[in-house]
Amino acid sequence: MTETTIDLVAKLTNIPSPTGDTANIIQTIANDLKPYGYTPSENRKGSLLVTVPGENTEQERFITAHVDTLGAMVRAIRPDGRLKLDLIGGFRFNAIEGEYCQIHTQIGKTFTGTILMHQTSVHVYKDAGTAERNQDNMTVRLDEKVRTAEETKALGIQVGDFISFDPRTEITPSGFIKSRHLDDKVSAAILIQFLRRLAEDKETLPYTTHFFFSNNEEIGYGGNSNISDQVVEYVAVDMGAMGDDQQTDEYSVSICVKDASGPYHLGLRNHLSNLCDAQSIPYQLDIYPFYGSDASAAMRAGADVKHGLLGAGIEASHAYERTHTDSIEATEKLVNAYLFSTLC
Repeated sequence: MTETTIDLVAKLTNIPSPTGDTANIIQTIANDLKPYGYTPSENRKGSLLVTVPGENTEQERFITAHVDTLGAMVRAIRPDGRLKLDLIGGFRFNAIEGEYCQIHTQIGKTFTGTILMHQTSVHVYKDAGTAERNQDNMTVRLDEKVRTAEETKALGIQVGDFISFDPRTEITPSGFIKSRHLDDKVSAAILIQFLRRLAEDKETLPYTTHFFFSNNEEIGYGGNSNISDQVVEYVAVDMGAMGDDQQTDEYSVSICVKDASGPYHLGLRNHLSNLCDAQSIPYQLDIYPFYGSDASAAMRAGADVKHGLLGAGIEASHAYERTHTDSIEATEKLVNAYLFSTLC
C-alpha cells in the first residue's frame, strides 16, 4: 500500500458527493476495497457496508464514516439565465460566496460556474457589501453563453440538478490539509486505510465489525439502519468541531462527550480516553453544541447500543476547512487501538 492517508483524503475530496448524489464515491470505495478480499454491499439508501468477521461472532461492533457532503440543488433558473440555489446540509450562504462549483445535470452533462451575490459589483450596487447573503441574492453564474432562462434550459440544466462545490484541496509543507469536505472524508480515508492494512497484515479483529460508509449524514439520517442485533458498540468517526469554548484542536483526536442530541455513552467515552492515555495518543474531550452524527441518528432510530464519537479536529467546519496530519495520525491510532481492544 503506497497511498498515504493524506493522499487518499485528497482523492476523496475531489470526488463530488453532495448528499443525494453519492453513487460515484460509494462505487469508488467499493472498487478500492474489493482487491483486498472484502465484499462490500450497498443498502437500499446507497450506503456501503463492509463486514469483517472477528474472533467473537456473538458480540459485534459497528463503526461509521460518512461520504456525503454539503452541496446544493438548482432551485430555479432566473430570467437572466443564472441559477438559484437550494442548500443541502447545515451551512450558510456566506460560506460559499465566491466558490467555484459544478452543476451535475440529470442528462449526464456537467457544467461549471461560480457562486456569487447578484449585487457583487461594487461599481454598480451600493449595497454590495451589506446585502443579505440569502437564497434570493445568491446565484450561480454559469461559464456558458447564456442570458436568458431559455438559453440555460437549452443546455439541459433543470430544477433538481445537483451542485457540488470545488474542494480546493491543498496540502502544505507544514503538514496542514485545507479543503472543503474534510467533514467527513478524513474519517472515510482513515477507515479505508485501516481495512487495507488489516488485509495486508492478515490480522483478525477481536469482534466481528461492520464498517459503514453512510451517505445521508448531512441531512440527519446517515448510519441509522443495517445495525444487527449482535451489535454492542457503535462508534461514529466524524470531525471534531473547533471554536470558542472548544478544547478540540488540529493536532489531536477529539472525543465527543455531548452534542445536540445529548451525552454520548459514558462507559464507551471513558474506554476511548483510557486507550489514549495507555497508548500516549494526544486527545481532547469536547462538547459540540450544534452537531449530530451517524451515532446520534442511530440512537434516534432506536438502536440498542453503546454509542461513541471521535474524529480529527477540523477548523472552520462547513466552510473552507483545515486540519493537520498530527490530528489525522492521532485519530488513526485511536481507531486502531479501539478496534483491537475488548468491549468497554
